[in-house]
Amino acid sequence: MTPPRRPLRTVLAALGIAAAALAMPSPGAAQDADRSYLLATAGTGGTYYPVGVAIATLVAVKLEPQHGISMSAITSAGSGENIRLLAEDQAQFAILQGLWGAHARQGTGPVEPMGAQEDLRAITMLWQNVEHFTVRDDYVESGTIDDLMNLEGHGFAIGARNSGTEGSNRHLLAGLGIEDPEAFFDVAFIGYSPSADAFQNGNIDALNTAAGVPVGAMTRLKAAVGEEAVILSFTDEQIAAADQGFDLWTAYVIPAGTYPGQPEDVRTIAQPNLLAVNASVDEEAVYQITRAIYENLPFLHNIHAATTAMSLDGALAGLPLPLHPGALRYYEEAGIDIPDRLRP
Repeated sequence: MTPPRRPLRTVLAALGIAAAALAMPSPGAAQDADRSYLLATAGTGGTYYPVGVAIATLVAVKLEPQHGISMSAITSAGSGENIRLLAEDQAQFAILQGLWGAHARQGTGPVEPMGAQEDLRAITMLWQNVEHFTVRDDYVESGTIDDLMNLEGHGFAIGARNSGTEGSNRHLLAGLGIEDPEAFFDVAFIGYSPSADAFQNGNIDALNTAAGVPVGAMTRLKAAVGEEAVILSFTDEQIAAADQGFDLWTAYVIPAGTYPGQPEDVRTIAQPNLLAVNASVDEEAVYQITRAIYENLPFLHNIHAATTAMSLDGALAGLPLPLHPGALRYYEEAGIDIPDRLRP
């Protein structure tokens, strides 16, 4: 008989303990400090953190005993802070939104003050970051993103300061005609779990949790308020306007029943997420980490449904950064065609 599947929170708690234990030096085992890495994720209410814990645990289980490679996942404010952590070598790996990766490579948008991040490299695409623009049902007319215009002066959770969510929200809102969110909304700079709480408590009337489906904070919110919280859809024209020519966001359907109180499909939008690394990280370590990920995909799939979209064939899709030499070596050995733009 197949044993019952444990709740994700229980699994992650166990994995976090295991990762911490495995990262400790074993008696008699030589430890190379240069191969003990930090992986920056985001807040605990989204998808970055649980997937980051899964990757770190996978590295610890598969690579620490034989190769002396260990990794620990840490929380952060998201993509914006992660780029800074990588630049300052406070973390060596990070999960980034595609938009932030593109800005980092070019030194544009919110990354402009830091300049182009020439030492930033990609390892693999992870999953699609799905936008969940959610408003209170009192303000829903069309059921599309246009309904945000009904919320002038009302509370909107834009994401934690300097997070990928804040940056992508500002980009998308500007494309939709809201160029100054602070002037239009009563903006709350809070993460996903606090956003869900604020909506449930009546302190805000709109939020956007951009993460892999299903988003834990959104599941909790919908379980509490049901159809009072409406996830807005996008038309093709609205997608084009929001994307602003970056070719990052595409249509994504959240199937009916994904969340409590969601009786119908929702056609929203999504952009890619990626695993990034500092170029200075040891080539062999990155090679072994890339190999471990793709030789153990079922492990990641079992931890979070967002990773079920991962496959070797799609590993390079939409990457905005050149590959790290270690990842490049693995893909070449696997027979993957490498576009010139991704060669370091």
